Amino acid sequence: MKKGPRIRRTSDGMRKEYDFSGAVRGKYAPRYRRGSNVVVLDPDIAKEFTDSRAVNRALRAILEALPSRQRRRARSA
Repeated sequence: MKKGPRIRRTSDGMRKEYDFSGAVRGKYAPRYRRGSNVVVLDPDIAKEFTDSRAVNRALRAILEALPSRQRRRARSA
């Protein structure tokens, strides 16, 4: 069996090519703390809605079109 190239590691087990010397600890923590809601769109839908503003506009229009009683029931679910 042919062996692949040997992976060089540092004394702590990390690969030598991993360089975190310029990293900032917790860089995205405040954004994560505020909360995020990731929704993955199907490719055909993503072609039409190229950014979050377009998606939000469409969803708000749908909510406005719903009768208020139906909207309340959908939100509590």
